[in-house]
Amino acid sequence: MAAQQQVQKNTLYVGGLAEEVNEAIIHAAFIPFGDIKDVKTPLDQATQKHRSFGFVTFLEREDAASAMDNMDGSELYGRVLTVNYALPEKIKGGEQGWAAQPIWADADTWFERQQQEEEMQRMQAENRAAMQAAEELHRKKMAEEREGEKEDEGRVKDDPMARAEVEVLKQNTS
Repeated sequence: MAAQQQVQKNTLYVGGLAEEVNEAIIHAAFIPFGDIKDVKTPLDQATQKHRSFGFVTFLEREDAASAMDNMDGSELYGRVLTVNYALPEKIKGGEQGWAAQPIWADADTWFERQQQEEEMQRMQAENRAAMQAAEELHRKKMAEEREGEKEDEGRVKDDPMARAEVEVLKQNTS
């Protein structure tokens, strides 16, 4: 499942952080590898302390790769770090799994999708109605043609000239 998620090449997951490590310390440890855009350490809601991991986002992918190569397995405050490319945040809240935003943050996209779905259903209903009307028209035409054939047969039986023409045609085609 994790292999299917798209990897963020400029954001690193930093695991194994000691309790006393904060975002400033993480920033200081990773700044030698390039310009840092953001450092986050998600907090445990009960203790209000970080959960022993964090994320470092670099401005350049190459800087993130360099930091990962150099910092994975290194020691910080007596703990060995695990540094990998980060997977997209997929925690509670919102349809897209955004952890840092309220559940209603993606309401606009939800409404857009609802409108598109309703429009699609309306168009499908119109298409079904048009197909049914076309089928009904086709059935009526076929019925009229069959009625016309019967009328032609009836006319041939009643009209001596028509019977003679039919006989001549049969003889010519034989």
